[in-house]
Amino acid sequence: MKYTLIADNVFDGEQFLGSVPVNVQDGIVLALDGESRFAERRLPGTLVPGFVDVQVNGGGGVLFNADTSRSGIELIGQAHSQFGTTAFLPTLITDDVTVMMAAADAVAEAIACGSAGVVGVHFEGPHLSVPKKGVHPQSHIRRISDAELAIFARQDLGVKVVTLAPENVSAEVIRALTQSGVKVCLGHTNADYDTVVAAIEAGACGFTHLYNAMSALGSREPGVVGAAIDDERTWCGLIVDGHHVHRAAARIAIKAKPRGKMMLVTDAMPPVGMAHGESFELFGTQVVRQGDRLNAVTGELAGCVLDMATAVRNTVTQLGIPLAEALRMASLYPSQFLGMDSHLGRIAAGYRADFALLDAQLVNQTSFIRGEAVYQRTLG
Repeated sequence: MKYTLIADNVFDGEQFLGSVPVNVQDGIVLALDGESRFAERRLPGTLVPGFVDVQVNGGGGVLFNADTSRSGIELIGQAHSQFGTTAFLPTLITDDVTVMMAAADAVAEAIACGSAGVVGVHFEGPHLSVPKKGVHPQSHIRRISDAELAIFARQDLGVKVVTLAPENVSAEVIRALTQSGVKVCLGHTNADYDTVVAAIEAGACGFTHLYNAMSALGSREPGVVGAAIDDERTWCGLIVDGHHVHRAAARIAIKAKPRGKMMLVTDAMPPVGMAHGESFELFGTQVVRQGDRLNAVTGELAGCVLDMATAVRNTVTQLGIPLAEALRMASLYPSQFLGMDSHLGRIAAGYRADFALLDAQLVNQTSFIRGEAVYQRTLG
């Protein structure tokens, strides 16, 4: 398949280029050299690199924990593709080891079959802190064992991310996980600053939904938040939905971290991409949707109905971040975190032809994965 896309504007992952032709061949960007090499397709809007979401619990009415199948993963991916997400990690929250095994098998199958957008898996738990568990079921929170280590060591899962609490997983185990190819993130943790620093020295490279479900920054005890903001090497995921993090706190963290180390995540749940669907069940607890907010009936925030296009809009309109930086936070920076920035996160020669087409209001109109239009918005 060969074609040339000519949008009103092109953002290549770093800068806006104007209406430069983007030549695509066999799912890869061939060139951006000012020349149309193939049949032209005119696109009204701004063509940007497809969004990369490292924390997707569900979408399209599907919760990954409840449907650990390739078809379930594909339905989640289809839901998020409506909003410009072209690469994602299906995310399994704390559950039984048998569910973890089934999830791993489903991700391996999805990757082997080339399911659109699936680039790995995120295990958010089960080795977490009970005081910071949020909606994760306490009955499944546990110490790490050989069974989980065997899952995390698999080499057929694409990029592997594991969120854990460093007070419950030793630095030695964190080091072993990183050596087996796992990207260790710290989250749902009540650890003190020194414990977090030790985990980073052992190889932990990220923080899951900064500020949420972690010990807070204090003047004499910096906690997990302080360690996350202070460290220049690690990435932080940030939920910009107007509920999880105050806009001032979000701005402070973005200013404090080095450029490139703050990435947008959705922490998305089943209602994303659904015209209807006000509530769903999570481990026997009803989760209720009120507008763009999800709460368990017990009161806790329970993930999001956030999508990546909305996260970008919110970052611009609520936080005052320039559009170019918001787009980098949604694509280039998560690609760098995943170690996939040699072929994702930019519109450049040799990169995968993963694009989102945004209108003036930053609403996604069309999504391309490997050069194929997987979503096109219909008007009316």
